[in-house]
Amino acid sequence: MQEFLSYFEERCKSSKALTDEAKKYIPGGVQHNLAFNHPFPIAIGKTEGAYLWDADGNQYIDFLQAGGPTLLGSNYAPVREKVFELLETCGPVTGLFHEYELKLAQLVNRFMPAVEMFRLLGSGTEGVMAAIRAARAFTKKKYVIKVGGAYHGWSDQMVYGLHIPGTRRLEATGIPRAASSATEEFFPNSLKALKRHLMVNRLRGGTAAVIVEPLGPESGTRPVPFDFNQKVRELCDEFGALLIFDEVVTGFRLGLGGAQGFFGVRPDLTVFGKCISGGYPMAGGVGGRTDVIMTFAAGIGGTGERAYVGGTLSANPLSCVAGYYSLLEMERTNAPVIAGCAGDRLTKGLQAIIEKYGLPFVAYNQGSIVHLETSGVMLLDFRNPIRLARELKPRKHMIEEMGAAYMSQGLITLAGSRMYTSMADTDEVIDRALNKFEIVLSACA
Repeated sequence: MQEFLSYFEERCKSSKALTDEAKKYIPGGVQHNLAFNHPFPIAIGKTEGAYLWDADGNQYIDFLQAGGPTLLGSNYAPVREKVFELLETCGPVTGLFHEYELKLAQLVNRFMPAVEMFRLLGSGTEGVMAAIRAARAFTKKKYVIKVGGAYHGWSDQMVYGLHIPGTRRLEATGIPRAASSATEEFFPNSLKALKRHLMVNRLRGGTAAVIVEPLGPESGTRPVPFDFNQKVRELCDEFGALLIFDEVVTGFRLGLGGAQGFFGVRPDLTVFGKCISGGYPMAGGVGGRTDVIMTFAAGIGGTGERAYVGGTLSANPLSCVAGYYSLLEMERTNAPVIAGCAGDRLTKGLQAIIEKYGLPFVAYNQGSIVHLETSGVMLLDFRNPIRLARELKPRKHMIEEMGAAYMSQGLITLAGSRMYTSMADTDEVIDRALNKFEIVLSACA
C-alpha cells in the first residue's frame, strides 16, 4: 500500500499545502464529507466530462460525479451555456416567481407522473424534512419508519440508524433525544420487522410515513429484491401510512422515471436532491400527490393548516434553468441508458479482475450505480456487537486505503467502494479505468 500512498506526497504538493492551510480556517480542512480522502483531501481545479484535474494538474477519471447528480458528465457545455444566458439577463436569485419554476415542475411531472405537484427546496435534506412534515400534517399521525443504515440527510430526526443498521442514535451528538423519539428503523429487507413496527405504532399515534431508498440503503449497497418496494407499498396502504421514496440518487439516474418507474411502484411522496438541477447548487425538493403537497400552500390557495417550509434560495432561477435543460438533455441524449451501459461494462470488467486474481471481493451494479466491496464495512450490523466492535475500525481503514490507492492511479471513487458512471464514460474511458483498477486489485492478490 505504501507504494500507492507515496503518490500523494510526490505528486499532490499543492493539494497538501492548500488543505494544510484550510485546517486553520475550516473544521477538518474540508466543507463537504465527500471531499475527505486518505491521506489528505485533493483540491480540484478543473472538470470536464469524465475527468477531473487537481491543483497540481493531475488528471483523474471521475466516478464520484458530485455524489451522483451529474449524469451528463461534469460541466456539461449545453447546460452551462443556458446558465450563462440566465446570469446575463436575470442573475442567480430574485426571491420572486420565475417561469422556469413552472417549466421544471411540468417536466418532472411528465417523467414521473406520481409527482403531481412539486415544491423546490435547497437540498435533499430539506426535501426529506418537508416530506416528513407534510406526511404528519396530512395523516395526523406521529411516527416515521426508515430502513436501518439508510441515509436521508442530516436533519435531527434522520440522524438515526445511519450507515450501519441498528446504530440508532450512535451519531446523534448534539441532538436532543426527543428529536428522534418518533423515528424508527427496521433491518434491511425485513418486511416482518416493518409490519411489526406498523402494528405497534397503530396503538400509539400511528405511522405517518415509511421512507426508503428504493434500491436499498446507501444507494443499493444492501440491494433489495425487485418486489420489496411493492410490498412496502402494500403495507403502507394497509396501515394508512404514506410511502416516501428518497430519489436523491436514483432520480433520473435509473431512468427518466427514476426508481419508481424502474420498479413500477407509485410512492405518495418523492424526495429529490441535486439531480433536479443536474448538479447545480441549491437544489432539492419534494413532490407527489396533490392532496398531500397542498399542505405546503395554506394561505396561498391551499386549505387547512399549513405545513411550514421555506428557503431563501428555493426555486432560484439558476437552479431551475439548469434543472430544466439538464433534464431535456438527458431525454435528448438518452443519458440514463448510456450511463447504465457504462456501469454494466465497468461492473463486468471488475468482476473479471476479481475472478482472475481469486480475490474475496464483489462487484455489482444497479445501472450506472456501481459497487465494489472489498472490506464489507457497510455490511456490518448491530446484531453482532462483538464482531462490529472488533472489525469496524480496521475495515474502515482498509476501505480508506483502497480509495487512496485508486486515486493514486487516477480514479476518483466515493469512499473507495462506489462509482457513479455518466454519459461521458465511453468504452475507451471504462477500459482505461479497468486497467487502473487492475493495478490496485492485483496488488491485493
